[in-house]
Amino acid sequence: MSRVRGPHRLRRLERWATAAVTAVALTLTASGCVVVHGEREVLPATTPADAAKALTRFTDAYNEADKAYDRTLDADFVTGALGAIDGARLKAGRTNNPGGNSAHTPLTLTDAKFTIPKKAGWPRWFLADAKGNKGGDQRWLLVFLRYGATEEWRVAYLTLAAPGDVPEFRKDTDGLAEALPESSTELAAAPGDLSKDYATYLGSGGDAFADGTHTTGWRKLRTKAASRPGLARQYIDQPMADGAYAPLALRTADGGALVFFATRHYEKQTAAEGASVPTPNKDVQALTTGEVRQSLTMEFISNQVALDPPRGAAGQRVSILARVQGLTSAQGE
Repeated sequence: MSRVRGPHRLRRLERWATAAVTAVALTLTASGCVVVHGEREVLPATTPADAAKALTRFTDAYNEADKAYDRTLDADFVTGALGAIDGARLKAGRTNNPGGNSAHTPLTLTDAKFTIPKKAGWPRWFLADAKGNKGGDQRWLLVFLRYGATEEWRVAYLTLAAPGDVPEFRKDTDGLAEALPESSTELAAAPGDLSKDYATYLGSGGDAFADGTHTTGWRKLRTKAASRPGLARQYIDQPMADGAYAPLALRTADGGALVFFATRHYEKQTAAEGASVPTPNKDVQALTTGEVRQSLTMEFISNQVALDPPRGAAGQRVSILARVQGLTSAQGE
């Protein structure tokens, strides 16, 4: 928060407006009252030191929750796509292992690099890029988000990417990155459209996205699965772009952006007459309501990180670098 200094005492007032904290610093001067509106001023999201503390607090809470299979232990440190995925995973683990996770191995994150954008208004957010003791040599990308100065930092997006896939970000002389708005027209696709575009692409194809594991590769896997005799598979893909699921974009050095966004996916398996749906595993069963007789409908939440090239760049196709998906519920019929 910026301070305005004068001969009189500095006071800080905080008030809630439209579900966000609006910080206003007031100083009375000899010439009158000077007001700095924190919701309009472009400010760093946080400091590197506080970002490091937030990463430590998240990791500690994540490990406690994983060890006990208790979703309440890290509920204050996750939100959005990760909150939905992590909460369902812990719920299933608790159902099948009431005594906790006997296979628990603490997650450790080292060599952390923080990309901190400056922006006006809430929410504010930053990216942590760290090496984990799980996932091989891939880098853990965690996007921390909060809606007010008194809130805890929560991780909304978590993906793993190969070290060479993490781009260089454009930064100013203070080392601060640039956050792009959802409506940016400087990119091949506006960040706010990516969730909808990706859902549409998965259903009907097109040329908006570059070929890869999470685009052409995923569509081919679905086609192959749907061709299995005796078991019909149907897919529905939906965008998720509101609240903590909203896309977040960082300007890259080449003028494009690294964008984090979320989607929801349904897969319905229906057995032919005289056949049965394959028995779901214990974790799926723990999240299933109803009896699986002829069909099983599963809901998944997925979070993606994409490279969105600058408008006018050769190709102009968005590349999905990484994707983490988790089952969140299921319905048997």
